[in-house]
Amino acid sequence: MKTLLAALGAFALALGVIGIFVPLLPTTPFLLLAAALWVRSSPRLYGWLLSHRRLGGYIRDFREKRAIPLRAKVLSLGLMWASMLYCVFAVVDAWPWAQASLLAVAAGITWHILSFATLRR
Repeated sequence: MKTLLAALGAFALALGVIGIFVPLLPTTPFLLLAAALWVRSSPRLYGWLLSHRRLGGYIRDFREKRAIPLRAKVLSLGLMWASMLYCVFAVVDAWPWAQASLLAVAAGITWHILSFATLRR
């Protein structure tokens, strides 16, 4: 069971890292999932993730303060809205129902991100 949890944690970490570059794929939830899976399966991998220079801060900030840094909020929302608006006006411009769905998803994600406290460094 520990091996399965460790493998699922590695998969969640991979999705989180991909989410750094793909605006519609969230980073922090997948990193939190990887941490939750690894805390139960591999203290070594969990420690590595928390001490990671780039990724550890996301998890520590969210775990300890339930907050998202201002820079991360602005960057994620800006990239998400840019890609959503591109999709709405250039990709699915013939389907009004798809446009409305994408805008509703974007609004929901925006509300969710803004519902967390803002961490100012």
